[in-house]
Amino acid sequence: MLGTQLAVLRDGAPTGLTDALDLVAGLDDALVRGLARVGEDDAAALAALAGALAATPLGDRVAEAAGKVTAGSVREEHLLALAAARCALLGAAHDALLGQLDTALGRARAPWALGAVEPPADGAPARAGARAWLHEVAVTGWGGLDHALVDAAGPPIEAALAEPALRRLAVLLDGFAAELRACVPVATMAQPPARRWADLWARAVLLAQDASGAVVAPDAEGVSGRLLVLGVDVHEHDTAVQAQLHAILEPADGGAPRLVRCAVGAVKVETIGGPALWRLLDAHPVLLAALAERRALAVTGLPGHGADLLWRDDRARLGEPADPFATARVLLPTAVAAATAPLERHPVGIAEPVLVEGYAVRADDGATSFELDGRPIAVAVDRLPSCGPLTPELVAASSACLGLLRWDDGRWLLQPLAVRANVKRRPVDVHTGDWAGGVTDPKVAKAEAKAGDAVAVLRERAGRLLRR
Repeated sequence: MLGTQLAVLRDGAPTGLTDALDLVAGLDDALVRGLARVGEDDAAALAALAGALAATPLGDRVAEAAGKVTAGSVREEHLLALAAARCALLGAAHDALLGQLDTALGRARAPWALGAVEPPADGAPARAGARAWLHEVAVTGWGGLDHALVDAAGPPIEAALAEPALRRLAVLLDGFAAELRACVPVATMAQPPARRWADLWARAVLLAQDASGAVVAPDAEGVSGRLLVLGVDVHEHDTAVQAQLHAILEPADGGAPRLVRCAVGAVKVETIGGPALWRLLDAHPVLLAALAERRALAVTGLPGHGADLLWRDDRARLGEPADPFATARVLLPTAVAAATAPLERHPVGIAEPVLVEGYAVRADDGATSFELDGRPIAVAVDRLPSCGPLTPELVAASSACLGLLRWDDGRWLLQPLAVRANVKRRPVDVHTGDWAGGVTDPKVAKAEAKAGDAVAVLRERAGRLLRR
């Protein structure tokens, strides 16, 4: 059955998707060259972007921004309009793709509830500093960056880190600057990651705006009930790590099961990787224990917006053992998904849990795919985290997979979160979060012990510096 459902996803892209992505690519190419040097092709791309949004509420602002930038006048409000236009197009692409996926899977999705209007607020110096740096980066273009300009992100990042409300902006800028720094001079790169860097730039531009009449999410509801874990998606970066839990919530009030997710994260340095990443998240012992021991969680009054829950370890307690494969088989077909928050709408953010069984594994030229009913789907083994026991070899030996359906590089693919495979003629379940409570593989544990605890060493040194 799932093979037929996946075929629906591959039968054709939603109408207008290619055109929308081409408009985004035009702006991205202009950012590579820099908005201070708008040539004929870039001017045409900006005009096309303005034309596509002419009938929308952004139409007048985007048209003005395109005209001013083409004429050589680049101000912060013009960059905001271009970033908003880019996000609007990618949001529309996200909605079209998610609608196609929901139709294929027969998945119900609750609508997004509008929130109140945020009152105007005084401008924060940290935000102003971030906007100034983002302005200079866009005017210069990725191809013209030097170390001095990239390093100028330091003061805005430090200022943002000092304000808890701006921590998200700070981490984004820190990671963005680190990527740019590693690639300078970008002009020597054969193919810079234009879309990724434009994604980071545009999101940072929006996050750096002072609050002024913006529509915000509804007040967080207190979520209570039983949380049944499906799996954990670990996002690794040189400067940060995040563990995003995907689960099904059985509400305490007896409502329909809901697909939810929650995330915990930490800043890090490049030298910390592998199983040591879990030690950066040790402020959340209940969550880590649930992952390592595959147990349900009883949550009480956990703040939540739509599908996203704000994790609080003190509002959760461990429950009984719960097999994620059994949870997916019984509850996933009827679980209600939530709409994506407006600013989170982006094709790369689509990550929908699915259970796949009864497939044949195909491996050609290093690419892995699952074949269901004669219909293949690519498997993203390159997204397997370094901090867990799940490997490409186990995926290739599997007979059942619990994973996330994603859309990337013009196609749908499956990212494994857990597999059921035969190891030495015995069936075993392997999950990405199995080492959240410590490494269980003796060989890996021995290698980790020999390498030493980098997290403990760095924490001790940091504490020593703070005591001086």
